[in-house]
Order: sequence, then structure tokens, then C-alpha cells
Amino acid sequence: MPRFCSECGAPLPAPPPVTCRACDASHWLDAKPFAGALVGRSGKLLLVRRAHQPWKGAWDVPSGFCGPREHPREAAAREVREETGLEIEVGAILGMWIDSYAPDGPGADKVTLNIYFNALAPAAAETHSDPNVVAEIAWFAPEELPESLAFPGHLPAVLRTWRASQDRSPRATSLVGGTLRRVPPLTPPLATPE
Repeated sequence: MPRFCSECGAPLPAPPPVTCRACDASHWLDAKPFAGALVGRSGKLLLVRRAHQPWKGAWDVPSGFCGPREHPREAAAREVREETGLEIEVGAILGMWIDSYAPDGPGADKVTLNIYFNALAPAAAETHSDPNVVAEIAWFAPEELPESLAFPGHLPAVLRTWRASQDRSPRATSLVGGTLRRVPPLTPPLATPE
């Protein structure tokens, strides 16, 4: 949480939202965009075991913060590539959840807007990871998802939503002849003004 004004360096009188008394600069505690992909292959979900804090040792969906002006869909694909080495086909959005980044410490005041997408990985692709970021990569059947989850404020709800979507609808993308191809969306796109 900022304690000093980013414009003039003066101490802030309170936590954000606050206006600096010295220069009138406004400070906000806005949610940070965070994107992830629920990567499926052969009916199983890809999860990674975190190798760093917060939630070190807990299982997580490959995900991370969006870069400046990076679309969440692109961020989700980048994070999967960085954490697992997989090139994926990002499908439909699964949903959005608000949470805190960390239970305590320096990230506890960081609010995240977590945006998740369904995705598929090619059947023959091998995973690999940087051990400083990911301690382990594994594929889980929907009924075998681990209990030790990172971000317990929202990840259990994400996984429940993913599991329910697997039970009731066809996939947003499909693997045909070893090649990923798009399947028409399940719902019509939002209307745009003419």
C-alpha cells in the first residue's frame, strides 16, 4: 500500500483512496488485471505447483498479471507458455473473480481482477518449467483436483465453474487430427452498436 505520494513524495494521510495534502494528487487502490487459462487435454486439467510466495507449494492454474496494454487473452497464453512451455489455443472466457493477491505481507493489499479462459493443449506437446517459478506440473481429472490450492479466495470457485462447464457443454475448441481448431461459440457475441 502506498505510504508516500508518487507525484511529490510527501507522506499520505491515509490509505487509498486518498488525495495528497501537499500536491492534490489522487491515489487509488485499483484492482490489478490477472489472467489465466484452464488448459484441458484428454479430459484432464493442467495445474502447476507454485515454487514461490504467495501460496508456495500450493496448486494453481497457470496465470499471472497482465502486462501494460496486454489483453487478458494474450496474457493467459503467455503465462501458460512461461510456466509450462505449452503453446495453447485460448477459447472462451470462463469468468472473472475479485480477490487479494496474498494473505499477508507486501501483497496483501493488492486487489486482483482474475480473468480466466478455457484452453486446449496439443496432444503431443511436452511440458517443461522454470523450477524458480513452478515446482511441478500435473494433469488432473475433474474428480481428482487437489485440495491444496493457491488463492483460496477465488480458485476453488474457478475450478467448480470449470468442472460444471465440462459436464454441461461441448468444448469451445476441439482437437482434430492433431491440430487445434475453433468451434463456434456457445452463446452469441454481444451486440455492438451500429
